[in-house]
Order: sequence, then C-alpha cells, then structure tokens
Amino acid sequence: MQYETKFCVNCATALQWKVMAEDSGEVSRLRCPACGWTHWGNPTPVLAAVVENDLGQVLLARNALWQPGMFGLITGFMEAGESPEAGIAREVLEETGLQTQALRLIGCWEFLRMNQVLIAYHVRVAGRPEDVRLSPELVEYQWQTAQEVLCWPSGTGYAMAEWVKSKGEPVRFGAFRPNNPNPNPDPAKWPVNYWEEDARFVVAPRLD
Repeated sequence: MQYETKFCVNCATALQWKVMAEDSGEVSRLRCPACGWTHWGNPTPVLAAVVENDLGQVLLARNALWQPGMFGLITGFMEAGESPEAGIAREVLEETGLQTQALRLIGCWEFLRMNQVLIAYHVRVAGRPEDVRLSPELVEYQWQTAQEVLCWPSGTGYAMAEWVKSKGEPVRFGAFRPNNPNPNPDPAKWPVNYWEEDARFVVAPRLD
C-alpha cells in the first residue's frame, strides 16, 4: 500500500502545493506554508537479488500477497546505516536463510508505479537447493536454470535478463502475471541506453 504525505514532518502543518524557483526552474511541490519544509517525494531505493546456487540455478519466490503462478526475485528495502551490498546480503539471509558468498552489481532500473529505484545484484549463495528457508512474507519458491527462465518485461525482470545473457543463453520474455497477454519488453527500456546519446553525460568505459 502506498501512503500519501499530507502533513509537514517538521511542524505537522498541512502541506500545500506551491510553486517555487529551483535549479531547473519553477516547480510545484508539496510544501509547508508555516516553516517552508518541502516534500521532495524522492524514489525509495529497493534492493533485488538474482540468487544463484552452485548448480547454476536461479531462485524465484512467490510473495504471500501474489496470486498463484507469480514468481519474482528476492527484494527488500535498504535500511539506515547499511550499504547496498550489506543490505542485499541481509535480505537474502532473512528471506531465504541462505548465506551470501559473493555478489556483484548488475544494474539499476526505475519502478515508476511505486516511486522506487531498483538496485539489482547477482548473488552467489552456499548450500543445497533444498536448504531454502522462506520468511513468512514468501510462500513458495523454485529453482530454474538460465535455459528455463522467462524474464518479465519490467523492473527486476530486466535484471534477470542480464543474468541470463551472462550465461550465454538467449533471453526469453514472458508475462509476470499468469494469463497476461503482453509479454513484450518495453523497447524504450531494453536495453537502457538513451542517456549514452545525451551530450551532457560522459559514458564510463566498460571494464570487461
């Protein structure tokens, strides 16, 4: 459930939409008429893990709130005082009971509907496939190979697609929700490279 900020966190005055000059020009935001506090509405960082075991299989799990047949990656929110790497290792342990052996950054994707930015890692874990111990938030899991995986055309599905590509396998997209008729990826996001053509940015070289 998404909650809307209605009151100033500094003085509890009801917020109002006000236009003020910012670096990019005049912008309308929720602002406090009493003390001037601004609700920026910044995206929340969410961590995601493509969890791989020693057999080269990836872990997919179903949230208790999802309909049967819907599986996704292990995800969770960063906590105050931790790095993204420490946060994803903690989430994997809390959600699956598996210890992280190694990890590397896959990439970042927006999830506009929930006002989130997804930070995805490839995580190698120790243990056997049957060693998974799900948290109460998760009700079902399965292990799949890169040949078996169907990636979903949004958010963490693109992180899964990068993992499949790293295994030398062709990426296959399918609907995240069962019976969804649109399994095609958004061409504006796959691959995400529009900023490479923007003269304001210097693109860092790839380290292969």
